[in-house]
Amino acid sequence: MPFLTAGDYRNYLSRLRKLPAVLNQAIANMRAGMRDGLMPPRFLLGKVAEEAADIAAKPVAQSLFAQPVQHFPEGISAADRARLSKDISEAVRTQVLPAYAAFGKFVKDEYEPKGRAEFGIWSLPDGAARYQQDIEEQTTTNSNPDELHNLGLRQVAEIEKQMLAIANKHGYTDLKSFNAHVLADPHWHGTSGEQILGLYAKYTDQMYAKLPQYFGRLPKNKLAVVPMEAYRAPHEVPADYSIGAGDGSRPGRINVNEYEPSKRLLLNVEAIAYHEGIPGHHLQFSIAQELDGLPPFRKFASYNAFSEGWALYAETIAHEMGFYQDEFSEYGRLQNLMWRSIRLVVDTGVHSKHWSRQQMIDFFHQHSAMDDQNIETEVDRYIAWPAQALGYKLGEMTILRLRERARQQLGSAFDIRAFHDAVLDKGPLPLDVLESSVDQWIAAQKK
Repeated sequence: MPFLTAGDYRNYLSRLRKLPAVLNQAIANMRAGMRDGLMPPRFLLGKVAEEAADIAAKPVAQSLFAQPVQHFPEGISAADRARLSKDISEAVRTQVLPAYAAFGKFVKDEYEPKGRAEFGIWSLPDGAARYQQDIEEQTTTNSNPDELHNLGLRQVAEIEKQMLAIANKHGYTDLKSFNAHVLADPHWHGTSGEQILGLYAKYTDQMYAKLPQYFGRLPKNKLAVVPMEAYRAPHEVPADYSIGAGDGSRPGRINVNEYEPSKRLLLNVEAIAYHEGIPGHHLQFSIAQELDGLPPFRKFASYNAFSEGWALYAETIAHEMGFYQDEFSEYGRLQNLMWRSIRLVVDTGVHSKHWSRQQMIDFFHQHSAMDDQNIETEVDRYIAWPAQALGYKLGEMTILRLRERARQQLGSAFDIRAFHDAVLDKGPLPLDVLESSVDQWIAAQKK
């Protein structure tokens, strides 16, 4: 997105000039980790070196860091444009690109060779305690790895029953053969980046019309559907979300991955659109920013299990709102639920039960129709970010449990719009605090 004033550009130039110091500090931190034996997996470090080298090799005109000078707004004078273009391009050429080249060389020559051979955090000093701490931070619960692993296995089995019912309708007696059919059929793969982008826009547009029936408070900020930046697309998820500006001057964005579209399944595009956009991340984050009377640390708090749990719940509520009319989109929704349940199994598998990367990939193949590109991106993310993948299902299950509690206790007085507002109107919360908050809301409704 373009900056709005010449001052914005000058601030950006100042940050560019500081970037070499940031990367030098990163190198210093990495060297400290090497001394302490706290090394990431060697496999992932090779990808870091490749990406840094790719950034450094781009011509200035094609560099991501120089893009703002291609989008000056109307209010900036010609003289300011010329001066800022020259200064920003010079900073990219003489400071940013050389800094990334040096960073990539350090990772490749010094850091990667000393990376750990094992994939799981269990292999680090005090690995089990580290993983338990990660679980508590990412899920805001005291769950332990064995509990989560077994919960994941139960969820996988339950969702497979629902998926098998659809496979049976199409003449398949088992999911493995049906998933193989889906993966092999070009009809269920993308034909172009533009096609995939258009599908996300279509599902976003149709959801907007239904929101007032299920949500009392709606976000003021808009939502845009845009292509994901090309430099990160090869190693990223099918789509993700970028939060908009609190004052509405910049919309929230669904960033759609257009890389190698023919290898990307279309089945779960509808579910991902609701997850990343509305009523998922965009609705939740925008409402939090727009709440009156909350201090900033509450509006912008980061609780993974709340935000990702809400976004996964958004996929489910979209089903209740009457979407996923196409049976294969419904199968894609179930695939998404399966995806998040598999995460419980493979994250605990690699970080607690000493699974290999191939075991993680094999479990995905055994229980989903996800494409290879997406599976490998996923498992590498879990390896690099222990426990983050656990928050989705735990958060979603908590919201569903609280909704059922409210429905049972309030009976005919239960209002789905009021319940959703009660979940969202205090900003992001730890799951135990959310439970207390909803219980207070139920008590107030009874009165």
